[in-house]
Amino acid sequence: MSPEQIVEATLFASQTPLTPDELARADEALTPDRVREALEALREAYDASNRAFQVFRLGDGFQILTRPEYAPYLERFDSVPRSPVLSEAALETLAIIAYRQPIGRVEIEEVRGVGSSSVLRTLQEWELVEVVGRGEGLGRPLLYGTTQRFLDHFGFQGLDDLPEPEALSVTLGGGEEGTAGDQPGLFAAAAQAAQANPTDEEGPEEEPAATGGPPP
Repeated sequence: MSPEQIVEATLFASQTPLTPDELARADEALTPDRVREALEALREAYDASNRAFQVFRLGDGFQILTRPEYAPYLERFDSVPRSPVLSEAALETLAIIAYRQPIGRVEIEEVRGVGSSSVLRTLQEWELVEVVGRGEGLGRPLLYGTTQRFLDHFGFQGLDDLPEPEALSVTLGGGEEGTAGDQPGLFAAAAQAAQANPTDEEGPEEEPAATGGPPP
């Protein structure tokens, strides 16, 4: 079998993104560099044959996913996994955590100006944030941080890929320009920037329609 066939079969069977190092374990003859060559060959082949799917880069890994233009057709089926639709409140909370982690619930609520317990639970259920430790204050409050699934969802390879806070239309709290509670939609700019600017020249310029696995 060719390297392209091995890589394709492995990606097709996986419900999560796989890195070149992980894909190289599929066969003794594969190396990470050879895997990258195979991934590029698969992309070109899928484009040439106008397939409904493509190899997408998610964080440090790769996954075969449906192209975004097919989303309207897939949305008619409950059996097709979907990424979570983040509300304005969820985007605000997620942005505060992403830029100021580790951070406790009280600090998040001070920035937003409203209670955030319910939103935090939802973000944890979607595995976009997780408890990363405890603070030193009274009662040693839980501290929250973002997860690898958060990076995959927005197409970041790491937190260094987040847009500079100064590029956002609102402050993340503790600054001189106001608070997130004054100007909602905190993380929308970051999400749009991530989707509009691929994190790697090898990655796609559009988001997939479905992940093929659990959200997001």
